[in-house]
Amino acid sequence: MHPVKINTFRFYLFLLAVNAFVLPCTKELEVDRPNVLLIAADDLGFSDLGCYGGEIHTPHLNRLARRGVRMTRFYTTGRCCPSRASLLTGQYPHNVGLGHMVKDLNQPGYRGRVSDNARTIADILKSSGYNTYLSGKWHLGTDDPTEHGFDEFYGTLVSAQTFWDPEHYQRIPRDGQTIRWEDDFYGTDGLTAYARMFINNARATNDDPWFLYLAYNAPHFPLQARTEDISRYKNTYEIGWDSIRTLRFERMHRLGILPVHTRLSPRSTYTNWGEEVTDTVPPWSSLANDRKTDLARRMAIYAAMVDRMDYGIGQILQDLSLNNELDNTLIIFVSDNGACAEWDPFGFDTKSGPTNILHLGEEIDTMGSDGTYHSAGAGWANVSNTPWRLYKHYNHEGGISSPIIIHWPAGLGAHGRINRQPAHLIDILPTILDACDIEEIQPSDKAFQLPGTSLLPTLAGADTLSRRPLFFEHEGNRAMMKGDWKLTALKGRPWELYHIKEDRSELHNLADVYPDIVTTMEEEWESWAEQNKVTPMPLDLEVPYLRPLIDSSQHQTTR
Repeated sequence: MHPVKINTFRFYLFLLAVNAFVLPCTKELEVDRPNVLLIAADDLGFSDLGCYGGEIHTPHLNRLARRGVRMTRFYTTGRCCPSRASLLTGQYPHNVGLGHMVKDLNQPGYRGRVSDNARTIADILKSSGYNTYLSGKWHLGTDDPTEHGFDEFYGTLVSAQTFWDPEHYQRIPRDGQTIRWEDDFYGTDGLTAYARMFINNARATNDDPWFLYLAYNAPHFPLQARTEDISRYKNTYEIGWDSIRTLRFERMHRLGILPVHTRLSPRSTYTNWGEEVTDTVPPWSSLANDRKTDLARRMAIYAAMVDRMDYGIGQILQDLSLNNELDNTLIIFVSDNGACAEWDPFGFDTKSGPTNILHLGEEIDTMGSDGTYHSAGAGWANVSNTPWRLYKHYNHEGGISSPIIIHWPAGLGAHGRINRQPAHLIDILPTILDACDIEEIQPSDKAFQLPGTSLLPTLAGADTLSRRPLFFEHEGNRAMMKGDWKLTALKGRPWELYHIKEDRSELHNLADVYPDIVTTMEEEWESWAEQNKVTPMPLDLEVPYLRPLIDSSQHQTTR
């Protein structure tokens, strides 16, 4: 790798943060720029990983957590396309045209594709001498990631519709080196294999560092996994979602993921396909035995998908270790949003929609195999998002809270720390630029100046984030955080106010108690929404299961 010079004082601060002693001097040190491995899971809930309290076997991510930093208040946008736009560009998603999904709604914040003027992490790192690769899910509305700074791509341009068919995955450039599959192709393994190939090619090509964005489709539906992986969880979920949720909650306290005062929210509400019915996830004990068997299998497949993803990450970590690259590779693992509840507690089958099939007898053993298509449903999504309310799509904590692990011993020297400051996807790009010692390149369009900040000082112990505001909107659901407070609302509903420092489970709505705080925060949200092309909101998102959104003036709801 090419060495770069960094100021001794900055390096000194990092060493102080890990209780190391360094004699001050003015001479500059030479250190290698780090490789960067950015890993994104798809629809993974806050508590699914073992290091966040889950029962799923994730030894390799747990290892990263033991040698790195976990943040417990890291936020996304609540949905895949907006989150990926925010992650890669460092912008709030509407500001780069992806306020919703990949359909052009003919409004600046909702063009259905990432703006041509937005620079991605890959764009900036490539111009600074990095090799840049993407293995996984793109979903930014354009059809060629190599036009956005990536040297090479393998994966899906949108969500995977099958994990079993290699023809579903694309290689760009089309004449690039490929991997020939045997009969046992599985999508997650394919993404891992190409990730490893890209890293090996970077080593063989030149001495420049590399950036790899590894965007797994797992555990997004369709729930599909290898039989041997599912078998490890065959009996795990038979005790049901109430018991699993309680066990996770207890482990999260023991691990220090949750402050001692945190309460477990009640079973969450859900809204079915077409938004015709709103109800609450039922007690597990109220379900018929056949239904319990079907549901336990769904969650077993989900767990197997996470397990296999962790296995692939382990293969990459072993490669890095064998090549003496692990300590000076900045590794960031994150999920794009909370777990998915679509569309009711029983999940769907055949495709996303209102169709549920109750599987019986021998059908149970076929679930998750080639040719099947399932989702986990609201009950298990509620478990994945323990202890928070609601899910993907929403701006309550269950929709926007993500696990995040940051591992970089050469730069942070951290070992198993837990950081409780609020951070957001907009901070990932500035963090990577800071770690790579790349000064922020000011865009010609001031609208694309970065709203986020590097997390490195925060991870070293500085209190740099606790007072700044963070903003959210998706499908009319909206939120703002500032200091100890969170303002949030469902589409077309009044604002709710929570003292988020003490009530992150959002159990006590204080909007009527502190109307002045609501008014002040609402005005800030409206100003942000106007500046970031959130408003005026589209009157119709052109999605069958959503009623047309009312205009932005009606979103200034009465309390």
